[in-house]
Amino acid sequence: MPKLAQQLSALAVNKLKDTGWHAVGGMAGLLLQVRSSPSNSDAITRSWVLRTNVNGKRKVIGLGSYPGVSLSEARQKAQNTLAEIQKGVDPKAKKKAAQSARLIADAKSKTFKECAQAYMAAQKSKFTNAKHQKQWESTVEQYVYPLIGNLLVSDISIHNILGVLEQKIKDPKTKMMKTFWELKTETASRVQGRIKKIMDYAIVNEYRTTINPATWVGYLETQLPAPNKIQNVEHQPAIPYTQVGDFMVALRKHKNNSAKALEFLIMTSVRSGSVRKAAWSEIDLDEKIWTIPAKNTKMKKEHRVPLPNQAIALLKSLDQNADNPRIFPSVTGKDLSDSAISKFMREMRDRGEFKTDGVPHGFRSTFRDWAAEQTSYPDDIRKVASGHTVGDAIQQAYQRTDLLEKRRRLMAEWANFLDKPSIKKSAKVVPIKAA
Repeated sequence: MPKLAQQLSALAVNKLKDTGWHAVGGMAGLLLQVRSSPSNSDAITRSWVLRTNVNGKRKVIGLGSYPGVSLSEARQKAQNTLAEIQKGVDPKAKKKAAQSARLIADAKSKTFKECAQAYMAAQKSKFTNAKHQKQWESTVEQYVYPLIGNLLVSDISIHNILGVLEQKIKDPKTKMMKTFWELKTETASRVQGRIKKIMDYAIVNEYRTTINPATWVGYLETQLPAPNKIQNVEHQPAIPYTQVGDFMVALRKHKNNSAKALEFLIMTSVRSGSVRKAAWSEIDLDEKIWTIPAKNTKMKKEHRVPLPNQAIALLKSLDQNADNPRIFPSVTGKDLSDSAISKFMREMRDRGEFKTDGVPHGFRSTFRDWAAEQTSYPDDIRKVASGHTVGDAIQQAYQRTDLLEKRRRLMAEWANFLDKPSIKKSAKVVPIKAA
């Protein structure tokens, strides 16, 4: 152990200004270290150090800055540190362990909002489109953040999740208060799924060590009625297939790109995003096939669409711009927006060109209803025609064909049906037989 130096007073210590190490006495190895400030050579910094042996090795242990730590406090700290060393404790190793524990604790102290923002940033490239991303963000901001956004994900319980899903919302029709789950079932169900994914993200990143309280099976299903058991489930309004013929007559009177894109969407029964981003390079006019790249599909899988003669005729009627690869560009030359097609259809409705409520996405339901009620094609063919995945993982692994030629006949019949005047729905429907 170092030789005990003359014990200095607090006043004497305060006068120590020369750079170097100064023994202050009272405790073996206790020194005041004086150094020039890195940012100002005329200024000095002073701090306490204890120079001693730990496990046979000479070490210098910091005890804090002066005058933040007074002389008497430094002597007490030195005494406590020496006592720990005699018990076999390495003070530096202990300090590093404590710092590490604090860093881990800080890293795990994440709020739901912090995790949600991190998850959405990480998944940004996986959102199907900007609209989907905005829907994610807006629903979480509107329905989730106000109730659990500032809670630590480690503390969130199933009661907190139920608080979100059962929050009271005013029914605009009856002016009565209802639960979110009851009034906006489809949106609430999506929010529940989004909360679950965010909580999964928190668990994988070790911000939470217990179960995911937003899990439906075995947890929330014991507390809430299943979405399909609630009567007022939200659906996209769709024009009935019995009236679609008259709608097509009204639609074909318009020659703008929104109208043409909507007509192409109806004939092919694909999603709006695939149509709006469709490029001429994806079309094979000779083979009458439209190959939608995986990046432009919801399932992120390439999808071939057989084009009926009416769709080919529509494409040939359009002007191709060598400088723009898009089939249906906006007036500015960019991708046609989803709102542009929806707005165009809404304006048709406002002008009285059709009377039934409907939106572009609803035509997928129109097609499925027609195919189910007016044809005898198997369900697999009808689903693949709409770009849906068919069967479980095993069935998908063994099904090597996309049923293109069978779908070609179905889509040709659909296009022919669209050319006919609207029909009156009869109780006696004679299905069209598949060729």
